Amino acid sequence: MDRAGALALDAAGPFRSRRDRFLLPDGLVYLDGNSLGALPRGVDERLHAAITQEWGHGLIGSWNDAGWMDLPRRVAGRVGRLVGADAGSVHVGDSTSVLLFKLLVASFGLRPGRRVMVLEPTTFPTDGYVAAGVAELLDVELRWCDPADPAASLDEDVAVLALTHVDFRSGALYDMAALTRAAHEAGALVCWDLCHSTGAMPVDLTAVDADLAVGCGYKYLNGGPGAPAFGYVAPRHHAALRQPITGWMGHAQPFAMTLDYEPAPGAARLASGTPSVLAQTALDAALEVFDDVDLAELRAHSESLTGLFIDLVDARLGDRVGVVTPREPRLRGSQVSLRHDDAYGIVQALIARGVVGDFRTPDVARFGFAPLYVTHADVFDAVQALVEVLDGEEHLRPEYAVRNAVT
Repeated sequence: MDRAGALALDAAGPFRSRRDRFLLPDGLVYLDGNSLGALPRGVDERLHAAITQEWGHGLIGSWNDAGWMDLPRRVAGRVGRLVGADAGSVHVGDSTSVLLFKLLVASFGLRPGRRVMVLEPTTFPTDGYVAAGVAELLDVELRWCDPADPAASLDEDVAVLALTHVDFRSGALYDMAALTRAAHEAGALVCWDLCHSTGAMPVDLTAVDADLAVGCGYKYLNGGPGAPAFGYVAPRHHAALRQPITGWMGHAQPFAMTLDYEPAPGAARLASGTPSVLAQTALDAALEVFDDVDLAELRAHSESLTGLFIDLVDARLGDRVGVVTPREPRLRGSQVSLRHDDAYGIVQALIARGVVGDFRTPDVARFGFAPLYVTHADVFDAVQALVEVLDGEEHLRPEYAVRNAVT
């Protein structure tokens, strides 16, 4: 594959003009959408209107006149399409960590008598931290499983199996349907972390019979830094689910101002405080880029991008770097991770060349291929830059010996 071949793939593909819907700097190869998505065009204008017109002129009346109170449900409908759920089963608000806390605590109420939750030790750190806090709060056991076989840790004491769909370091993809089925056979619930899959591939929580899920809005969903997260609750659990932060916006009638708490119907009961209108407005506008996207085509494009990257790395770099990510497309998400002793320096040298990835300790250079705006030409250019960085030993420059606060 040469660059002309990569350009030909882009010209023939279904997303050839989609990149134009994002405000990306000319000449930049942005392979970090799995950490912070690019800015879709129109989001800035939508936010400007929300600030100057709705807030500036409408003031308090905009809760009614501009539909601010309905905003979380509208955004939930957009997210629901991407994860195979109806709007009533999705709540948008809080952060991933807060929603994970709510759902893990709620899991033990849904499975009374069971005193164990199972996580895998390579999960994203916040998942482990939150789970440890829940274990301490509820005086239950946090059991770490073998990442290669989470189902082996399931027994009659397990209330919930909490797994990350796509591993944040390696990009490895769990079989959601098979593991959900295994958990149910053991009488346990499953809570899926979808942060590194939603918006990059089809996810169908209804089809796989998932119980609970969380996901963030700022990676492949492009909602902006710190964008609201989303939580999912299967309809069969709506009536019984009790979450621990029972704030007024999760009440069935917030403005009735009653003394006793009555949970709202569906996943809306996950709400606690007043929604962040500006953040939800940005996410709502950002999600418009998915309105006419075929998710199967999105996944095929993602597999093509990651496959080309792996092939070019193999052909041009050989054993100079190690490919951590599974080579079989069905076993990986939309990222490729490379292992090298000087991975941090490599990432910094690539950034200096206009190829943006990121680093994950201890030795992983991570590249995310957001299929809405990454092209095959980007893939070719990124590998070319990587070859030149290693050939010129640019990654060994002294300025890359000290790590930034955000890597």
